Amino acid sequence: MKGDISQRLLKEAEKIEVEEATLKEKIWMELKKTFVVAAPATFTRFSTFGVAVISQAFIGHIGPVELAAYSLCFTCLLRFGNGVLLGMASALETLCGQAFGAKQYHMLGIYLQRSWIVLFMSACCLLPLYIFTTPLFIALGQDEKIAQVCGYISHWFIFIVFSFIISFTCQMFLQAQSKNMIIAYLAAFSIVIHIFLSWLLTMKLEFGLAGALFSTVLAYWLPNVGQILFVTCGGCKDTWKGFSMLAFKDLCPIVKLSISSGVMLW
Repeated sequence: MKGDISQRLLKEAEKIEVEEATLKEKIWMELKKTFVVAAPATFTRFSTFGVAVISQAFIGHIGPVELAAYSLCFTCLLRFGNGVLLGMASALETLCGQAFGAKQYHMLGIYLQRSWIVLFMSACCLLPLYIFTTPLFIALGQDEKIAQVCGYISHWFIFIVFSFIISFTCQMFLQAQSKNMIIAYLAAFSIVIHIFLSWLLTMKLEFGLAGALFSTVLAYWLPNVGQILFVTCGGCKDTWKGFSMLAFKDLCPIVKLSISSGVMLW
């Protein structure tokens, strides 16, 4: 009888250990799947923010006025445009996810082009903030010298705002297909080039604020060029069928969804 009792307890313990091991394996498998999707996206967001931080570090060596103006423009203008356009681009993530799940692969390319149109119009609506920055900041009570430099910096930021159109939409488009690594590779390449160019143009060649801002704009646009080439040159054969006039049809639902997403994130 004692042997029977001991034997049953041993079997129950082994069963629990097997179940626990299986649960750990399942959790580890899910974590690996999540990591494959989330890690490149997280690194890309980190790199995008890192570009601005690196620029701020080098501009700090130019002068206190330039540093104050850049910090002000980055906080008030660039982050605002980033939030609005990223929020509006998140509508594409929803649409691409639904289309990919439904195996309507050709619609992903159409949705991408529609999102380009909507975000381009939105970026144009934001332009007055970047064109009339100096009088706006002076009216708000900012020091005139800093406001003048802010106006100069904000004109450079216009190129960055329009880079968000390609950057955010292509990222949503590729993430829906689990093609995240290309985004991470391009982000890593861009930030390395940015560090080198910022040092070369700002510290070595002493081009000052113009050199730092040129490197910043280039760092935002380099990944876009790579993403566009990847999408249009065969990297997404099933989901990209070329430019289509269908992109100009049924824009109203895209606009409504994009505006609600943009307002929510903003």
